[in-house]
Amino acid sequence: QPIIRFCYNRSRNLFNLLSSSQGRQARSKQRTLVSSVANASDFVDLCSLFGYYAEEHVVQTGDGYLLGLHRLGWKKGQEGLRVNTGEGSTLKPVVYMHHGLLMNSEVWICLTETERCLPFMLVEKGYDVWLGNNRGNKYSKKSTRSSPASNAFWDFSIDQFAFHDIPDSIEYVLGTTSQSSLSYIGFSQGTAQAFATLSIHPNFNDKLDVFIALAPAMSPAGLHNSVVDALIKASPDVLFLAFGRRSILSSVTMWQAILYPPVFVRLIDISLGFLFNWTGKNISTHQKLAAYPHLYSFTSTKSVVHWFQIIRNKCFQMYDDDTQAPLSLGATERYYKVTKFPTRNIKTPIVLVYGGSDSLVDIAVMLKELPRHTVAKEIPHFEHLDFLWAEHVDTLVFPQVFDALEAYAGRDHQQQKYLTNGRIIDTEPWRSYQGFSGDESSSPMPAEISEGKTRVERSSASRAGASVELVHHTSPAQLVGRREATTPPSPLPSIWRSDQKQDGVQKSKQRWSGSWLKGDRRHRRSGSTSSSRSTDSLVKFSEGGISIGVGKPMIGGINSPDLAQKDQVRNSNRRKS
Repeated sequence: QPIIRFCYNRSRNLFNLLSSSQGRQARSKQRTLVSSVANASDFVDLCSLFGYYAEEHVVQTGDGYLLGLHRLGWKKGQEGLRVNTGEGSTLKPVVYMHHGLLMNSEVWICLTETERCLPFMLVEKGYDVWLGNNRGNKYSKKSTRSSPASNAFWDFSIDQFAFHDIPDSIEYVLGTTSQSSLSYIGFSQGTAQAFATLSIHPNFNDKLDVFIALAPAMSPAGLHNSVVDALIKASPDVLFLAFGRRSILSSVTMWQAILYPPVFVRLIDISLGFLFNWTGKNISTHQKLAAYPHLYSFTSTKSVVHWFQIIRNKCFQMYDDDTQAPLSLGATERYYKVTKFPTRNIKTPIVLVYGGSDSLVDIAVMLKELPRHTVAKEIPHFEHLDFLWAEHVDTLVFPQVFDALEAYAGRDHQQQKYLTNGRIIDTEPWRSYQGFSGDESSSPMPAEISEGKTRVERSSASRAGASVELVHHTSPAQLVGRREATTPPSPLPSIWRSDQKQDGVQKSKQRWSGSWLKGDRRHRRSGSTSSSRSTDSLVKFSEGGISIGVGKPMIGGINSPDLAQKDQVRNSNRRKS
């Protein structure tokens, strides 16, 4: 303890000597709140600083690890309310959140303003929020089969996260809340764990309403520093020589204890810039002082080696236990190939929210490995950690999360069903691409993603007493609020609308880029023209736009005598019967 105190005081004196008087004055104004957040001992203590009550839970995985879970289910002043506990309790939709590599659940709530804390905002919107933890970190450093002092305890990678930690945690949450499904929000490696879990557990696709991936990670290009990048790609196992086979970077806690906080923050910034070329300019100094003490948590060296195997092979794969020498005959793909996570098999709706300046995200590569219903949204100039602590995270990122939750939470994502005049209309969300041809059989090129990317929008259609609600995707420039029509798979970038009355019936025409309506009665597509017809209304898609009205069926703006004749015969038969 005297040595730690000596180093801490010397680093503080050195920092004050080199810093300006204006900087010292600015830090003193925020010192109270920043210090309270930085010095909070655990998750519950952090929540209490902002007036929220948190529960602690423990779940045992199938292979014996004990994982800590945290729950935020009550608004301020509602701590006595029974939430999702069965009959007579208040029912709330459930959201599960998972952290990234070398982190724990505290990273979600160690902010200096309540408005920028996503879990708190979700609670205020009426969600029952759960936050998970990986084996080995601060809240999950225990097992029924091995001790943290043994190599066996740390013998895990992303494979174990996907086969045990995520599914077992979600099963526990669903069982505790008596819910059949929940929404998943992941950050960084927390998204990779969900990609892996959903790909190898098909039944879990029905248990997630929507998967929202913040700063998604799947197959990063590599490190910014070319020397370190080349060394790691040549032999990922070199990390075992540098850090051993237990936890990695365990000395971080020592440096945090002996360094004055601003010095520690500067050290972290330099390291992140050296490895990933992140500037941290979107995160305020006060936020860094509050959050960086909660940034690091324990994980295995093997899990980091797993990431470098993925980077070297440019493939989101399982851990390679049989690493071959570069010149070995068995190293060729002809004789040996590591199992990939089959991420294209995922059925759960996926919403990607990524940063335009995030060196760990290659969105084109990622979209090639994900199902076609994936929705992508870029936040310009955002880096990796900005999705947790940036100054404007509440205005740039949170709306994307809230829209996706509102659109998908509690709905059947396999076949969105909406009732209109006693009939079921099934809708299917699609990615919105610039130049999307509307052809399901041809996969659009990732390079053709529109600059504005996509977002989720909810709309309602109302005509002659009928109401229909669906989920569709459109670029930010095309967001026009409530609509009176559904959206065709059209590449047309503009939007126009004309309303007129004919024979006392209101008719609307619109043209958009965006989604897809799939009628349950009849669906026909031909080139750039597609039509969907029902017994009480007509939806017509064509190059000229979209028309909704009552009367004779129209295709391409021309009356269809065949369909009209069939209508007459059907109506005549009905009158006879």
